[in-house]
Amino acid sequence: MTRKIKLLIVDDEERFLRTLAQRLTLRDFEVTPVNNGAQAVEIAKQQAFDLAIVDLKMPGIGGEKVLELLKEQDPHIEVVILTGHGTIDSAVECTKLGSYHYLQKPCETEELLGVLKNAYQRRVQSRFRIDEDKMSALLESATRESPLAILRKLRELEDAGDEKPS
Repeated sequence: MTRKIKLLIVDDEERFLRTLAQRLTLRDFEVTPVNNGAQAVEIAKQQAFDLAIVDLKMPGIGGEKVLELLKEQDPHIEVVILTGHGTIDSAVECTKLGSYHYLQKPCETEELLGVLKNAYQRRVQSRFRIDEDKMSALLESATRESPLAILRKLRELEDAGDEKPS
């Protein structure tokens, strides 16, 4: 059985949230729908997500702040901003904060699926690259350190990998 992509959807429009969650669940995502930014940040502290779709304009914590907080908690999460109130300035700001993509509502499901597929590929590549860098550094140190020191580093690398959100 393959693991489903874990997707957090944050939108204060209940009907839109429910509909989008149903559509993406049918397309084999493991969806967690949330109707406000504060709840999204709390849930993301308790469980790891691969991707997030975040509305920009919400009461309380808005989409830009949710994006910022999600990226602080997990730099590898890819966040797609989906908004009906987009501006060029907000798109630029979200990009600076680390959003993967910025889409206007309404958005065709197939277009969103394409963006999510590419965002997930980037997440996987990003996580792999970091692991590859750690392994390269470890192998480089192997030429100048004792076998015991190398074993300790391998164990640290493995423990760090176990702690990573999947």
